[in-house]
Amino acid sequence: MHGEPSTAPLIEAVGLQKRYGETYAVKGVDLAVAPGEIVGFLGPNGAGKTTTIKMLIGLLRPSEGVARIGGFDLQQQPLRAKALLGYVPDQPYLPEKLTAREYLELIAGLYQLEPKAARERGEELLRLLGLVERGDELLGGYSHGMRQKAALSGALLHQPRALFLDEPTVGLDPRSARLIKDILREVADHGAAVFMSTHILEIAERLCDRVLIINHGTIIAAGSLEQLRAGSDGSLEDIFLSLTSGSAAEALAATLDS
Repeated sequence: MHGEPSTAPLIEAVGLQKRYGETYAVKGVDLAVAPGEIVGFLGPNGAGKTTTIKMLIGLLRPSEGVARIGGFDLQQQPLRAKALLGYVPDQPYLPEKLTAREYLELIAGLYQLEPKAARERGEELLRLLGLVERGDELLGGYSHGMRQKAALSGALLHQPRALFLDEPTVGLDPRSARLIKDILREVADHGAAVFMSTHILEIAERLCDRVLIINHGTIIAAGSLEQLRAGSDGSLEDIFLSLTSGSAAEALAATLDS
């Protein structure tokens, strides 16, 4: 094993860069997410959030640096690494001609799960997410909120050790958003690492144990809300705006222990 299971990071990036020609989308990201943590990944549009997540889940090859899931290098050991992760994009692609139950059956086959246990877990997830009555309806007829829940059930079916979510509560009604937040907390409490991008600062404040703020492809602040507030009396919104507004970023970032 890679260190103590309770403390070794499940999600790790070292010197992660992505450049297109002379343009850097991500300039050099270092991060680590431990078991049981929910980490919020904040930044303005174009800051590098989605590019970073795509490198962390193996959808994009880094120009430089290393990404690891559970200690496995995504470039050197992609199958071992990807078997440990789940991913819910902000606009999930779902096969429209399948029902939710058929979709979960497909996912179970992809991960080579034992069919009976996978069916039982699938039903548990559908029940938890309020989809059990709609599980035999085609995904193509689902609303945005239902699609998000179906995608989350698929991502959780194989009990990933690292869960990635891109804007998980955008477009959801308050009850569904609360439900998803509760499920993420439970997933983390069972020892998984949760990494979620969001631009909704209230969600980061309410849900995340730590926050990383990225701007212009670089993480400019990292820490708990208490640490981030140490140099500011304001809300996370005030901190976020001051950190991402140019010259103030370097001054404030210098006071934070990342």
